[in-house]
Amino acid sequence: MQLVTPTNVIAAVLTLLPYLAVAFFPQAMADRVRTFPLWLRLACPAALCIPYVIVTGGAGFFRWNWLAIYAFLPVAVALLLWNAERTSAYQQSLPAEPPSPYRASRGNWRNFLVLAILGLAVDLRWFEHAWPPHLAIFNKILLLDAGIYGFVLFRQLEGTGFDLRLRLHDIVVGLRECAFYTPIALALGLSLGFLHFHPGWPAPSRAALAWIFTFFFIAVPEELFFRGWLQNLIEERIGRYGALLLTACLFGLAHFNKQTTSFNWRYVLLAAIAGIFYGRAWRAKRRVGASAITHATVDAIWSLWLR
Repeated sequence: MQLVTPTNVIAAVLTLLPYLAVAFFPQAMADRVRTFPLWLRLACPAALCIPYVIVTGGAGFFRWNWLAIYAFLPVAVALLLWNAERTSAYQQSLPAEPPSPYRASRGNWRNFLVLAILGLAVDLRWFEHAWPPHLAIFNKILLLDAGIYGFVLFRQLEGTGFDLRLRLHDIVVGLRECAFYTPIALALGLSLGFLHFHPGWPAPSRAALAWIFTFFFIAVPEELFFRGWLQNLIEERIGRYGALLLTACLFGLAHFNKQTTSFNWRYVLLAAIAGIFYGRAWRAKRRVGASAITHATVDAIWSLWLR
């Protein structure tokens, strides 16, 4: 099956457009969505089903039940987060509870239900068989788009730090945390037999492309989910250190089935430790870009020399 076709390219542009538009113009996009009437704000994410129709329509994979899922799930996410926003606003108006700098980011069951659905759908590959072979990446980005619309544009969750207009501080912090984690990963990974050193120097273009691809399609989506949303939402409830450790553990467990059909405890352990340093990078200035730099650099080193 030919993967690069005009229709797939169009679908890719439509899929990436919401992600990149909010990543580089977060405030402008949020202000724009805020001007919509409520019914339109709730209905907008249903348009995320369009790439599914384009990709599967000509490949013989189109199914009405999958169309319904991709049309209604993003709307359900927006509806749940709208309700969560209203509940949060009401709780903030109560005089009995003292104010907190992260009060607006406190998560309730609706926030965590959305995160559980989106996270499990990606990690357990619930929807991947809806797509033609080798095109399931569309599923991951479309679910990311649904979360971005719900949390960043609709609920406008504070402190996510989803702004990929990188600053010098993002680069410094991101590389610093990578430097802290790398010797730990090498010592532990090599001793456990999880990492295997492959000497050689890849072409600069290959290394650059590997890093860029990892940054946009692996690091940023995972860092936005685990740090910008999950760690952010639970930080006010259990504190900075508790949120850092809990999110790192959940991040590690999300890798239990990677590269194996059984529980890959070595991967879980190394990913959980990495999650501590990714979380440290994010919370330094609450910037997804910083932790994504750490994440992408660690993954690039691993894929080029240690896989």
